[in-house]
Amino acid sequence: MRFKITDSIEYIGVNDRTIDLFESQYIVPNGVSYNSYIIKDEKNIIMDTVDRRATNEWMRNVEDVMQGENVDYLVVSHIEPDHSANIELLAKKYPKMKIILSQKASEMMSQFFDTDLSDRFVIVKEGDTIEIGTHKLSFIMAPMVHWPEVMVTYEHTEKILFTADGFGKFGTLDTDEEWACEARRYYFNICGKYGLQVQLLLKKVSNLDVKVICPLHGPILKENLQYYINKYDIWSSYKSENEGIFIAYNSIHGNTKSAIEELEVILKEKGAQKIVVTDLAREDMAEAIEDAFRYDKLIIATPTYDAGLFPHTELFLRELQHKNYQNKKIGIIENGSWAPMAAKCIKEIISSMKNIEICDTTVTIKTRMNNQNREEMKKLAKEIIGGE
Repeated sequence: MRFKITDSIEYIGVNDRTIDLFESQYIVPNGVSYNSYIIKDEKNIIMDTVDRRATNEWMRNVEDVMQGENVDYLVVSHIEPDHSANIELLAKKYPKMKIILSQKASEMMSQFFDTDLSDRFVIVKEGDTIEIGTHKLSFIMAPMVHWPEVMVTYEHTEKILFTADGFGKFGTLDTDEEWACEARRYYFNICGKYGLQVQLLLKKVSNLDVKVICPLHGPILKENLQYYINKYDIWSSYKSENEGIFIAYNSIHGNTKSAIEELEVILKEKGAQKIVVTDLAREDMAEAIEDAFRYDKLIIATPTYDAGLFPHTELFLRELQHKNYQNKKIGIIENGSWAPMAAKCIKEIISSMKNIEICDTTVTIKTRMNNQNREEMKKLAKEIIGGE
């Protein structure tokens, strides 16, 4: 795929609709794009390569744009294989090409390739610049967004920020869908643990005059950039994006599911405006993680299983713990026919999270809902919503 971003900067990335799982774990129903760019000037620069799944199409794009000209530099923003797989191939095709990268990336390069390319490295640090004619590039280190070697690049003349995995999104470029939904799912599952590091990067680039954001996945962002930046500020500071109650449940024989259906009715009667419900065993776990971060309140409902948590519930909570889940209000519903233990296990995991308010009322169901449980549900609903 090729198109002009400006007169001298062209997109040469590739859409991949053959991939089923991104990073072998995240469902991507609309595929993903591997973004790569060329800046043509007195010196020609390629911004990142692509995944090996897209090698042939990408190399055709490079050759079509270059038309026999030399590639002078390759910028390696991120050495993860979905962006770096073709570094060695490109270096062989353009033997005079230099490779611009961070110190950490230079140390990691031999882990990915057999060929020693170190004599072609141009190692840059924070604030270093390279001029290639009318274009000038500055390099900004972004460690742990989301790998330790990451850097972003600012092109001064056309005011373009190349953001590595930052501002990325699942889905190919020709997918017609809202940006925020799949960008949010991408952010919290890929970068969610590293909110502090994303905040530091946002501060570093806050004084730059940015007209275009070019990420390594997803669409090029040209209009209303403050919208995207504000989303990243909310997400990376672990603020809730929307008011609402996210209910994440598991049900073995349908009794916990029936309880959740009753709870939904009670919550609506109490005035809840937004309720989102997910069966953790049947729906996309990555989307459940996204929604847990998105809304300000969470209710977890699960049966006891093998004297502990139902496996999908435990996976959900461990994922939240791993991604630095915080600043939420949580309600708990447990089910257990003879020895309910789920609430205890949930609280043990939640205890390690920051700024979590657990509702005083825990609903304990023994197989099926009874009238006492319904009264407890009303108390829980009142607590989770707040007010009278």
